[in-house]
Amino acid sequence: MSHKHREIVYPKGFQGVFDTHAHLYDAKLTDDAKAVLHRAALCGVSAILIPSDNVTTSVQATEYVTKWDGYEGIDLYCSVGVHPHEASTYEKYDAGQFIIDMVSHRDEYKIKAIGEIGLDYYYDHSPRDVQREVFRKQIDLCYDLDIPFILHERDASSDCLQILKEYKDKGRLLKTPGVCHCCSCSAEVAAELIKMGFFIGFDGPLTFKNNKKTPRTLEVCPLDRIVVETDCPYLTPEPNRGALNEPAFVPFVVEKVADIKGITIEEAVRITHDNGNRLYRIS
Repeated sequence: MSHKHREIVYPKGFQGVFDTHAHLYDAKLTDDAKAVLHRAALCGVSAILIPSDNVTTSVQATEYVTKWDGYEGIDLYCSVGVHPHEASTYEKYDAGQFIIDMVSHRDEYKIKAIGEIGLDYYYDHSPRDVQREVFRKQIDLCYDLDIPFILHERDASSDCLQILKEYKDKGRLLKTPGVCHCCSCSAEVAAELIKMGFFIGFDGPLTFKNNKKTPRTLEVCPLDRIVVETDCPYLTPEPNRGALNEPAFVPFVVEKVADIKGITIEEAVRITHDNGNRLYRIS
């Protein structure tokens, strides 16, 4: 992987950072997986969770963990599930049974969640009624299998909250349901999710100079509900915005969390790592 088009700034002085959402199986990052993980370790990353989008990437995530877990001292974990973009493929690939089968081997594959699941009305790659149906099916699986989920929500806050409250009222939402990843919702919606037991995931956009919404959301988020992520290879944080994202850059998000919450960087690292462990039940 090359960054020849610009000078990349790497964070220094960090130790024990947990990147809770990194698509490491993406072709842009697998070209030189050793280098990606080496840079992550040098920049203080000690744990990474690899989320999935569909049946294919679920397999890729588990294979990546099997191959690279422990390399450069980094603990790797993963999730399996069907993203709202891919909701139309759920029945075609019998994804429900696939998820059940995979989660039955959760310890072997270090599967810590189902996801990404949710609603995306920005792109509408799958019909909205299909997205809602598949979202519900996977929430049911999470409850029945006793495993948290990674929530993807974009331009669908109202329907998303309605479905989650419906499950909460029915008693079919876990006490800690999961994480709202790459939080782009308002502070008010985030507060509702936190009341339901969710963690909130912050990534590159938190550092963007023109982004006022996400910092406001972070301000109302309790310290014990904050996790950090890259969502790489996308959403590269400042000061490397525009370059390919990778886990080595997640400390820049931690640094911004520390600044906004008025705590030390060391505290932000420890708190967000501990939160990631609680979210994904890592002892």
